[in-house]
Amino acid sequence: MVEMKWYVMYTASRSEKKVAERLKEKGWEVYLPIVEELRQWSDRKKKVQRALFNGYVFVKTNRNQLWECLQVPGAVKFVHFSGHHATIREEEIEIIKRVVTTGVAVETDGTEIEPGEKVKVMGGPLQDMTGEVIEKGNKDYFLIRIPGILQNMLITIERKFLQVI
Repeated sequence: MVEMKWYVMYTASRSEKKVAERLKEKGWEVYLPIVEELRQWSDRKKKVQRALFNGYVFVKTNRNQLWECLQVPGAVKFVHFSGHHATIREEEIEIIKRVVTTGVAVETDGTEIEPGEKVKVMGGPLQDMTGEVIEKGNKDYFLIRIPGILQNMLITIERKFLQVI
């Protein structure tokens, strides 16, 4: 049996939703992480949905069908690293889904955890996830690495929920 993997497809600019829809219509399992954010215009505010990773759609298929997936309008290419197609492990897809569904974005406080320290989330919607703390400007973030696409997810989590490991 041919192994199905999550491959990383690069799409035309701002075409992630259309490409994901077209791939689903053709029968492929697709994951497009979407986040909602509040955008400010001069006359109004509006909640908009955008792709978490600009230009990326995850497609579960086998290597032999990659060319077929690229026939969808808006699909550009599959992402490569060191000559190999970029793939994402199922566990990494689950981590991204869990983070996206929580909608977590909490201000941090306190200073007992140093930037670079490995931590585990002890409470809240991301309980039991592990990552590291990094400092960016005057804020601290919980970092989850997604190595398959060389991307990081920065999440603000209250320090009371983090434990150094």
